[in-house]
Amino acid sequence: MHRAYAAIEAGFDTFLDDLVMLTEVPAPPFGEAARGEAFKTRIAACGMDTVTVDAVGNVVALRRGTGRGKVAIAAHLDTVFPAGTDVTVRREGTRLYAPGVGDDTRGLAAILAVARALDAADVRTEADLLVVADVGEEGLGDLRGVRHLFEAGEHAGTIDAFFSFDGSDMEKLVTGGIGSLRYRIVFRGPGGHSFIDFGRVNPSNALGAVVAELARTPVPDEPRTTFSSSVLGGGSSINAIPEEVFVEVDLRSADPGPLADLDARLRRLVAQAVEEENGRARLSAGMLTAEIVPIGNRPAAPLRENGRVIDETRAAHLEFGFSPRVTASSTDANVPLALDIPSVTLGSGPGAGGVHTLGEWVDVERDGSVRALKAGLSAVLRVAGIAAG
Repeated sequence: MHRAYAAIEAGFDTFLDDLVMLTEVPAPPFGEAARGEAFKTRIAACGMDTVTVDAVGNVVALRRGTGRGKVAIAAHLDTVFPAGTDVTVRREGTRLYAPGVGDDTRGLAAILAVARALDAADVRTEADLLVVADVGEEGLGDLRGVRHLFEAGEHAGTIDAFFSFDGSDMEKLVTGGIGSLRYRIVFRGPGGHSFIDFGRVNPSNALGAVVAELARTPVPDEPRTTFSSSVLGGGSSINAIPEEVFVEVDLRSADPGPLADLDARLRRLVAQAVEEENGRARLSAGMLTAEIVPIGNRPAAPLRENGRVIDETRAAHLEFGFSPRVTASSTDANVPLALDIPSVTLGSGPGAGGVHTLGEWVDVERDGSVRALKAGLSAVLRVAGIAAG
């Protein structure tokens, strides 16, 4: 353990180099391949037994242990920023500024640092160690990388514990999954001239009714349950009744029950809005219709207070001066948590801000950053075990 900790300290400048280099390789949604190749080159130099890219684009590196189980450590490749975003890293004091530098590029650099330290210190674990740079964590990616890892990939059914390095709050351990349902609701009608054809069904009327009524929906504070009408579009001209409009809706809850209730409420509102618009308007040119298209479904998982992976991770953080609390969030760990596989999402460094904005930043002050990396390494080794001899 102490050799591995010393390797974290000695490799800190390499960690920073990895962080800057990977941040400056664009990884827009559904465009993670270039960053994946850059990560693959670096993890292959960390004493892995195999390094592959799976069917969906995850980089998966296996470091064999003595055969007592399998522990995965992961961070996601993708960012929320579209292709063409300037991702050049700017340094001011101990802060690095760039879109995506914290979410989740620091996590990628952290799992490289852990793997490199194990190799440099010649630490052999009891459990096999699976290092994963996964795709599709953000937005419409809908956790497709981790879904594949656990449901269809080469290692599906063999992973006993999962760590996601994602975030910059070292006082927080994510041990519960906030579930989400995401839909694009499309309203269609015959369209027409805004003056000449006035009185026909207007898809915008139904869309507006759904958004307004959803806003009036009561939801519980505990378990925390939320909704958002997030993206709207459609129509062709100011002087035309639109033929098609859409709204994208995000529903979330820490509990599957309230999430299902909110889902049923939304569906009733859509049906009601269509019925009311068709009942109000002239139908000689055609009726209003609606289609609810699923675009995201993240499973919910109850908050866990304890368990071996949680307890060992908490102990590792306490060892290095952090005092974490357990909480629920929406991360890659949703998938294994919903499968009842012991999982924790932990921070990869202290201090960050501007997440999902062009002004995103992370603090890479050496002492705090090294302690965070050591805490992550300690958590992994406590769960994976160190082989004798």
